Amino acid sequence: MKVRDHTGQTWRVTRRWVPWRRRLKGVTDLMPDLPVLGDDPISAIIGLIFLIIMLPFLILALVAGLEILLVLLVLPFAVLGCILFGRHWTVEARKGFRPWFEMQAGSWSDSGLKIHDIATAIERGDLPPGNLQQR
Repeated sequence: MKVRDHTGQTWRVTRRWVPWRRRLKGVTDLMPDLPVLGDDPISAIIGLIFLIIMLPFLILALVAGLEILLVLLVLPFAVLGCILFGRHWTVEARKGFRPWFEMQAGSWSDSGLKIHDIATAIERGDLPPGNLQQR
């Protein structure tokens, strides 16, 4: 659920579907656009230099893509485990996209009620305390 606080800041209050928080965010924003190169030897050398410079960004994008693939593979099993074994759902509030607050909320219906309670509190201006380590 997306809400705005009294200062206009956007908050997102949701259930966390997997047991961990994603670590890599905004990887595609880091990659600059490559210039168009010709087909002469000088352009090949320039292209090779750009490839060497871009290699860390390409590796980072590959790791982020693999993480997304892993999340998509594990997600059905994590949700099924939460439902079958009665694992408590975690409700988290993010200020923008940065994690700010999280808590164990109980069953599916309890977590839905907690999401609405937290979102209503944020809209009123009662911000949850930031209980996560800020980076």
